[in-house]
Amino acid sequence: MSRSRTICISVKKKTGDAFDAVLNILPKMMPDAKIDDDGWWSFTGSHGKSYLKFNEHKLNGILDHQFIDEESTWTVPMRVMPSGDYSEILITLNKPDELNDKEFDQRISEMGEMVIVMKNIIESDS
Repeated sequence: MSRSRTICISVKKKTGDAFDAVLNILPKMMPDAKIDDDGWWSFTGSHGKSYLKFNEHKLNGILDHQFIDEESTWTVPMRVMPSGDYSEILITLNKPDELNDKEFDQRISEMGEMVIVMKNIIESDS
């Protein structure tokens, strides 16, 4: 049976601004983040050398992405949706086959902490 978890955060930013902030957040979270000509970000994450590539569509609020580290590969659906003066950011994490349940739970916990940092950065960006 596959497992998944959806994380939702509210950010005090209009949807387009929140969308743009997410696209540009990696260098603010990972000091060694660099993007190549094919749109792949590379950086050192908590599980070693990591890569991330967005497949975005701003009009529809789609920020789906591929994330690869030294232990696993993730396909991550992500959406930014309007909610008045706020935006809702939804991130769905599907357990990769490479991880057992305990490792997946640990990653969910790590992602929860990272989302708080992300929220603070997005809301502080002018």
